[in-house]
Amino acid sequence: MAFLAELRASRASGAGLAAVGVFWGGFAAYLPDYKAAAGASDAEMGLALILSAVGGMSAMAVSPRLMEALGRAMLPVGGVLVALCAFLPLLAGGIASLGLVLLAMGAAMSTLDIASNVRISEREAREGLHLMNLNHALFSFAFGASAFGCGLARKAGLGPETVAPVLCLLLLALAAMMGERSLGTTPSPDRADGPTASPWGAILPAAAILFAAFVSENATESWSALYIERTLDGPRGDGSFGPAMLGLTMGIGRLSGQFLAARLGEARLVAGSAGVGVFGALVVALAPSPAVAVLGVALIGLGVAVVVPSANSLLGRAVAPEQRAYAISRSWMLGFTGFFLGPVGMGLIAQHLGLRWSFVAVALMMALILPGLARLKLR
Repeated sequence: MAFLAELRASRASGAGLAAVGVFWGGFAAYLPDYKAAAGASDAEMGLALILSAVGGMSAMAVSPRLMEALGRAMLPVGGVLVALCAFLPLLAGGIASLGLVLLAMGAAMSTLDIASNVRISEREAREGLHLMNLNHALFSFAFGASAFGCGLARKAGLGPETVAPVLCLLLLALAAMMGERSLGTTPSPDRADGPTASPWGAILPAAAILFAAFVSENATESWSALYIERTLDGPRGDGSFGPAMLGLTMGIGRLSGQFLAARLGEARLVAGSAGVGVFGALVVALAPSPAVAVLGVALIGLGVAVVVPSANSLLGRAVAPEQRAYAISRSWMLGFTGFFLGPVGMGLIAQHLGLRWSFVAVALMMALILPGLARLKLR
């Protein structure tokens, strides 16, 4: 019964995160086509993808004001913007236009992402429910299903111009589910007075946790395939088992975390998960074969899965209600840098020391979650 109540409470925010997952999954499946249409080299594509993060961080900066202005219309409006973005990649006919498209896409996705996370945190505080892991599991499963479905469509010879209208309709249907009856009473995010006027004591340790999690997740996603095939001499194509296993175990981990958070509490859950992630990264670094490396990636996925949603919950409870939107958006602005710095850092370490040492670095990064968690608990 409790799980059904959590599902009902997650209708709007869950639809928001699922929409973000559906969009990025479809985009990832057709990325080779968009890259070819823009005539981008590998280096140019990498730089263009950074613009997506730049757009996302810019949106995070203004999200608290947008949420204050739009109120309960924030999620549906964000959902419609994401649906319209389904057609944006079709406009990328060159490097410059590709960069602008990715900038706009990143801004739209992050706007809906942050708004959804703030709504989850508000409901957790108001109703005493554990919702973060469930909602983020919906993102993971939506991403995987969209990538798989669009991958099958691409394999069948359907181009992105054929699939874009289907994605748009699906995203509009999710936007229709994002309507909210009431938001409760949440004061303006930037108008706190007295001792709660500065939430940076909670924002900075939360941002450190998010940074470590994003570095570990995206570095493993980006480099595990190459590690399996190049360092461990895995057969061509077997490298894909690395990122596939990461996505699968992250979805399972977040769904399991939904139940574990209620029993252990978010702090213990994050601490235990960080330990699993450290062990998994060391297994990958010391792996004698591709199969062992895939097992290690699975452990990294389980370890990193609950860190971001649980850190959001801890941060939401560590600040005053009127500061929640501001605190979450600012912690994501800082922490999100790890999402695109992680693969770059892994590449530099791999170039000088080898990919095994890159995964030792992932283990160290996962371990750094613990001091951030200890500091956040003091709040």
